[in-house]
Amino acid sequence: MSTQGQSNAYRDAGVDIDLAQNLLKSVKAKISATRRPEALAPIGGFGGLFQLDLSKYRQPVLVASVDGVGTKLTVAAMMDKHDTVGYDIVNHCINDIAVQGAEPVYFMDYIGIGKLRSPLYEQVLEGIADACLLQNVTLLGGETAEMPGMYGNDYDLVGSITGVVEKDRIITGEKIAPGHVAIGIASNGLHTNGYSLARRVLFEKAKLTVHDQPAGLGCSLGEALLQPHVCYWPAIKTALETGLALDGIAHITGGGLYDNVPRILPEGVGVRFDASAIPGLPIFQLIQELGTVDPYEMYRVFNMGVGMVWFVPPAAVDSALALIGEAGFTAGTIGEVTPGDGKVTMENVES
Repeated sequence: MSTQGQSNAYRDAGVDIDLAQNLLKSVKAKISATRRPEALAPIGGFGGLFQLDLSKYRQPVLVASVDGVGTKLTVAAMMDKHDTVGYDIVNHCINDIAVQGAEPVYFMDYIGIGKLRSPLYEQVLEGIADACLLQNVTLLGGETAEMPGMYGNDYDLVGSITGVVEKDRIITGEKIAPGHVAIGIASNGLHTNGYSLARRVLFEKAKLTVHDQPAGLGCSLGEALLQPHVCYWPAIKTALETGLALDGIAHITGGGLYDNVPRILPEGVGVRFDASAIPGLPIFQLIQELGTVDPYEMYRVFNMGVGMVWFVPPAAVDSALALIGEAGFTAGTIGEVTPGDGKVTMENVES
């Protein structure tokens, strides 16, 4: 006959239930701090409850997205630094719905890990909570799955975001027309895409380590690679509130400018970008040089210094640039919309 609290069979199999509960308790205060008034249930319920305030909207449309951090987590493990990947997943997900004009309202996370351990777990969750708090997003709930034999010593991090937008204010890109100007908003590095190629070039081929400081980088290689994904929602929010003629937005993730921009283009147009107008970041130059990567592939794998592209009519360019700058971002005109078949072309690309 077993006695409560005396069985260690599950722990011996590699899953420590008590540790999971204790570590979660240590970060609950930060998670609670993210709660908006619409969040109803306390943390720890089977489902998160969020009551949408319908008095604020006429025709509310929910917008949802899910994504992961990818193999950037491998670099975090190499650096034993896990406090920024939470920002990565939150900011990436927010950007994905913000491009349609949606205000992010709640976020949920999934951590799959081979062996739950401290302080990794707290660092990841605290990063998620801090990123949510900065953007007034409720961290509504999540799931931590300890799976020995599945992940080994690694872990995976996935997030899901939900936002809301008025139906008649959804940014679809349908108004983009020849003559519109493409404004590029700067990234701070790879964000959350292209790490498989970056790791192959930098660590496997060039034999660098995360602690090396290549000339021109200004920091260690690991620090450059772990720069957290930038969240552009503050600029979009201001643009929506001020009535800026923001007719299309593309979040530049995997696929780069070549693949992400066509996702929002209406029929009959294309976009011509000027690569010389895009400030090059040292980390991309390093990858291209050490890996002898073709420029076309660089622009398809990486954001190449542009984390988001806005499309505005010529008369709105100055206002858009001023607004973006006041929101704390760096931006410039990098291209124009032309008659075309939905494709992107790049001019002045250096080989």
